[in-house]
Amino acid sequence: MSGHGHGHGHGHDHDAPPARTVARALVLIGSFMFVEVVGGLLTDSLTLLADAGHMFLDASALGFAFVALKLSERSSDERLSYGYHRYQVLASFLNGLLLAALVVWILIEAYGRLREPAEMHALPALVIAATGLIVNLIAWRWLHAGADNAAVQSAMLHVLGDLLGSGAAILAALVVWLTGWGYADPLLAVVIAVILGRGAWQLLRDAGHILLEGVPRGLDLENIRATLTAAVPAVVDIHHIHAWALTAEKPLVTLHATVLPDADLGGVIRDLKAELLREFGIDHSTIQVEHDICPDDGTPAAEPTADVRNIR
Repeated sequence: MSGHGHGHGHGHDHDAPPARTVARALVLIGSFMFVEVVGGLLTDSLTLLADAGHMFLDASALGFAFVALKLSERSSDERLSYGYHRYQVLASFLNGLLLAALVVWILIEAYGRLREPAEMHALPALVIAATGLIVNLIAWRWLHAGADNAAVQSAMLHVLGDLLGSGAAILAALVVWLTGWGYADPLLAVVIAVILGRGAWQLLRDAGHILLEGVPRGLDLENIRATLTAAVPAVVDIHHIHAWALTAEKPLVTLHATVLPDADLGGVIRDLKAELLREFGIDHSTIQVEHDICPDDGTPAAEPTADVRNIR
């Protein structure tokens, strides 16, 4: 972490902009992913192909982190008034669908190889898998140097998880090389498929929740209502409260606040916004203040005249 004050030779990594750090790791992981695909096909190693799928997950996470960092530099426009942040959420959802399809393919292929094991070229597969482990360690080191950024931290955790996939590929190649037991490759490929399936489900669940404008994780509407009512004395009631997110890191809130008749409306809004930022980390909110009946709830209908009541 950059805050530790190390003075070693890798200090220049701490000074690299987060987007550049993520881009370097993306190029490294993405390039070796294709090496694993080719190597898996040539050596007939299902674990290498499965690990390539895991690297695809990592490359996607790095890509999303890079997009998030670049979009943070781009302002909104007349066409997209909230900006371009939702592109990364949509891409994440599509990526989850692709990963789910990949998991199904790996499981079908593993089932076929468990019924009739294929002959795997273990030594070349071992070399490629070991190289993949080194690649992941290098990428993790680069990202760890810039882990003060939330997007970089998320990508780093994905790469850390891929170390397990590389370990499984190494173990499968070793077992086949040393013992000739062909079942090791499809069995460990299933292990990687389970890891990939969990990642795909998380992508689909989280991205789908955001696209459906669900309440961001960690936010409780009742807690927000109670906190704001208690913190701002002029507020009588909080209602019509809605929370959603542009991305997981960008929650938004709209709410109505009923206030005392003599309340300073501008001061109430400032206090509410300050409390939302301080207690919940919400820096974008839309607040409507009201003295009496909420306009969105409507007013009681006027009593109809006698002439109107008598019309049939």
